[in-house]
Amino acid sequence: MRLSIHLLVGAVFLGGIALALSLPATSFGQGREVRPERADTSSIIGDDRIPGQYIVVFKDSLQDVDAAEADISSRVRGERFGSYRFALRGFSAQLSDADLEAVKSDPRVAFVSEDRIVSIDERALRPPRDERPTRGSRESAGSIETLSHNVSAQAQTLPTGIDRIDAEGLANTGAGVNVAVIDTGILSTHPDLSGKVVGGKNCTRASGGYKDQNGHGTHVAGTIAASYNTQGVVGVAPGAKLWSVRVLDRNGYGTWSSVICGLDFVTSKAPANGGPIKVANMSLGGGGVSDNNCGKNTAGPGSNDALHKAICRARDAGVTIVVAAGNSGADATGFVPAAYDDAVITVSALADSDGQPDGLGAGTSYGADDTFASFSNYGAPVDIGAPGVSIYSTWLSNGYATLSGTSMASPHVAGAAALYIAKNPKALWSEVRETLVSPLRSEALGAGHTDPSADPPGKHPEPVLRADTL
Repeated sequence: MRLSIHLLVGAVFLGGIALALSLPATSFGQGREVRPERADTSSIIGDDRIPGQYIVVFKDSLQDVDAAEADISSRVRGERFGSYRFALRGFSAQLSDADLEAVKSDPRVAFVSEDRIVSIDERALRPPRDERPTRGSRESAGSIETLSHNVSAQAQTLPTGIDRIDAEGLANTGAGVNVAVIDTGILSTHPDLSGKVVGGKNCTRASGGYKDQNGHGTHVAGTIAASYNTQGVVGVAPGAKLWSVRVLDRNGYGTWSSVICGLDFVTSKAPANGGPIKVANMSLGGGGVSDNNCGKNTAGPGSNDALHKAICRARDAGVTIVVAAGNSGADATGFVPAAYDDAVITVSALADSDGQPDGLGAGTSYGADDTFASFSNYGAPVDIGAPGVSIYSTWLSNGYATLSGTSMASPHVAGAAALYIAKNPKALWSEVRETLVSPLRSEALGAGHTDPSADPPGKHPEPVLRADTL
């Protein structure tokens, strides 16, 4: 039996739902953990800001970052959570209002960002009633979960998403390319992922290392690189290696500071620093905008943005970063990291039911076959579309699950980026993006999919991914 759970990455933050946040790992110091019984929406400012929690970014010209951090930390009363040296030069901490002003005025500090929530969207969209499991199942947190879902012994099947982008049976398997999954972790012992996870980092305060305790990251990892074997599923780039970068807790929540911790780790392993990681997938999101200048502007929307700067640093270190557009059916310019058009490849979700570009498949809960999913964000930041409805992939307990969301579309593109980089190992991220969206390499509107959107019309002019052209 297939486990059918619908999770969406997004940034509609949850009025009235208790939050369970795990902040960066204890190896960074004695940070606090916001526990479920204490953390509810009354503690969130403007939907997703965390009161009193900040990311301090030093000036690039500062010579001794360690000494500056130690000096400032000794003079403020707040707790320090994490230190960053690769994607950022700075740290995260809890600061009082008075200490915040003192830190901002320190001549060694470039700017201070408010820490914010990032998450998997807990508005889990349910499958139609006739698709829900009826035996051995439970309903929890708005999703349907099958209790007896270990189906690891089943014969291998071709997921419709892999079929739809023509990634099956390619001679190029992405061999030798390392892909970081910045998410809830990866179940590295899953039979379809065994031997693929070569390292990782736990940036939450939860125990268990970088092993997945949610399922989302494992699902993403399977779409990217599940093995071509005799069971389960196969990924876009089955020859790729994976890094499990756990920045979200078992409930699918994290913070900018935990994500920056993950980006800091990835950047430390990037080509510019002698490391192997060339692709990173981020199927997560939060509210925010871009200044289109890597967060470097001194004023205005998107300025002094630590997350944006960290992503740009990872990009400049040689990492192609692929992100989910978000699932609020809204303009992606209001969601990050999707809005960071100067640093990432942003992916929308296509509804496809039969794995074929013909529009003849059965309708889905989120739109007709070969149309963009009704939940998918849209707009100028979106670069490309990929299958994101009823995507079958790896799950916890050596099982498999069917999920929907731009979370599921993004790893198709991350896998395709690995395929391209396997053939073009010195390619810059911009070359990867330009190739994927090129009319010669992708599926144009009307050539296998349509956009029937009416409010507003023409929401999705972006092409749809093809892997067989790379």
